Amino acid sequence: MILAVANTKGGVGKTTVALNIAIQRAIAGRDVWLVDGDRQATASTAIAIRSESHRRPAIACSSYPDGVRLRSQVLQQCSKFQDVVIDVGGRDSSALRAALVIADIVLVPFQPRSYDVWALQDIAQLVVEAQSMRDGLKAYAVLNCADPAGSDNSAAAQAVAEHPHLVYLDAPLHRRKAYANAAGAGMSVTELRVPDQKAAAEVLSLVRKLYVTDFAAKIGELSVTSGEESVT
Repeated sequence: MILAVANTKGGVGKTTVALNIAIQRAIAGRDVWLVDGDRQATASTAIAIRSESHRRPAIACSSYPDGVRLRSQVLQQCSKFQDVVIDVGGRDSSALRAALVIADIVLVPFQPRSYDVWALQDIAQLVVEAQSMRDGLKAYAVLNCADPAGSDNSAAAQAVAEHPHLVYLDAPLHRRKAYANAAGAGMSVTELRVPDQKAAAEVLSLVRKLYVTDFAAKIGELSVTSGEESVT
């Protein structure tokens, strides 16, 4: 499966989310390719730091900030991997648009702040355009750096309903220091020597909802195609 973690707004934590997802899939025994489509190459730097430790599951990583190259390379090489995670965005770039066209799922992290909620309109429009060219593209929005308390989280989640081409994924990641500490070492929060149990549970929930739901959907599609009745 090709998963694009994207948003046209910067500062929403895309790379941290993409890194945690990719690592969790590798920990689960999957052959993972993390594609860095951002010119800042933060994901590539994190994986380079990670590679210094031989005790952690290895993850292949490539940097393709140009949309044409990203699209061609991913399409040529994706069959070599079980999971491809593309980190793109921060602006409306050629890499972001290319990722949306080749992805199976796009995950849009956003924070419970007015600017982030308003910016959903931009990425939602790009999703609409991509869906017109790419059948089956699913688009989810997830809260990142959610507040520990208050009504802003629920208000932001409800605002996603204003964009019918985005589905709110109820697997928020809260504002925790563990995410920054882990990312700086090229790790998932689950790999910290003293893990933040709440952060680890959040990441595992997000990954489970992204991949288990998609797997179940594909099984259902196969049953329909083959004419078999599904068993419940």
